[in-house]
Amino acid sequence: MVSVALSYFLFWPAFYLFSRKPSGYKNMNRLRRVWGFVSSGLAGFFFRYEYEEAIDWSRPYIICPNHTSSLDIAAMCLLVKNDYCFIGKDTLKDGLVTGLFFRTVDIPVDRDSKMSSYRAFKMAAEKIQQGTSVIIFPEGKISDDYPPVLHEFKNGPFKLAIDLKVPIIPVSSINAWKMLWDDGIKYGTKPGICNFYVHKPIDTTDLTSADADALRDEVYAIINQRFDSNKLVTEML
Repeated sequence: MVSVALSYFLFWPAFYLFSRKPSGYKNMNRLRRVWGFVSSGLAGFFFRYEYEEAIDWSRPYIICPNHTSSLDIAAMCLLVKNDYCFIGKDTLKDGLVTGLFFRTVDIPVDRDSKMSSYRAFKMAAEKIQQGTSVIIFPEGKISDDYPPVLHEFKNGPFKLAIDLKVPIIPVSSINAWKMLWDDGIKYGTKPGICNFYVHKPIDTTDLTSADADALRDEVYAIINQRFDSNKLVTEML
């Protein structure tokens, strides 16, 4: 937390400058990648990615990772090689560190409000049409269980992918929870390498809105199979 806070305030003047106009948002995101690497690296956290197949980053995607650690956010910033944004809960607009991003490049949503969800959907559609990838944690939260389990997914990312005919990339966060579960306060932290498995993109071209539940269940099974098998090995060790 200290590493994130100190490095954020070092980068803040540049973040603020880039946030003043939409033309600066891409540079703001590029700088966020650097910040993610620096803030994690100073605390001893590094990221390793294994790919099922090479990703063509010349096109946008919807990125769907499971969520077990605050480290997942920095990891996604470093994973995505084109322009990107997060969709997250509305309260992040008021966060000391997250507020600047969720008032500019990222998309806040109040899941209890149909109007807020509709606005978020429209904003995400505009971002994707501009070539921006959208990162959504489909669980909507970090698991309250320790060791973490994969909770049911929200339907939003899958409806969005089908409506916009954009591929989904499932990502399994394998062991970040072992380094830092949630915010690290309850069980502490330890430095190490956090492993992520990047599954091949799922094409949505031929899917209709009636297929949203099936797509959600498919992505859930893909992520959970890799996460569960690796979690079992980790626990045995």
